[in-house]
Amino acid sequence: MIFDKAVAEDIDDLVKLRTAYLTEDYGEIPEESMAVIAEKLPDHFRRHLNKDLFAFVCRDKDGIVGCCFLYVMEKPPNPSFINGKTGTVLNVYTLPQFRRKGIAGRLMKMLISASEEMGLDFVELKATDEGYSLYRAMGFEDTVSKYHNMKYIIDSRNKI
Repeated sequence: MIFDKAVAEDIDDLVKLRTAYLTEDYGEIPEESMAVIAEKLPDHFRRHLNKDLFAFVCRDKDGIVGCCFLYVMEKPPNPSFINGKTGTVLNVYTLPQFRRKGIAGRLMKMLISASEEMGLDFVELKATDEGYSLYRAMGFEDTVSKYHNMKYIIDSRNKI
């Protein structure tokens, strides 16, 4: 097994792992939605990979078998992020036949090391029940905030 950062030649594998992750995470995804996602992912990766999106991968002889993504954002500094740079972990995923071999943990260690080298103030993630104990063991903490997590959904399909 080889552990390293993804490069442009890995985009096809990254698309496959991202769609596999989404299918496991969301369950059944309508075919037309998955087609749109799969169509948009290669361009997204081409524009962002190794700029503000870093993919750490584990390869075997047949291709990438595990990955995790670090999306880096720069915001105006404040007391919570004095340097103004934070990271969000996305898409921690290992193919089913390679699970329970330490791949996700090793990839996350690479991600944390890269985050420290980039001078990020913190790295955050949303943990599934399956990943929660791994992230806790690595030093991630539950966060409590006086703010409410909210979002406004913009559905462009309903616009004329």
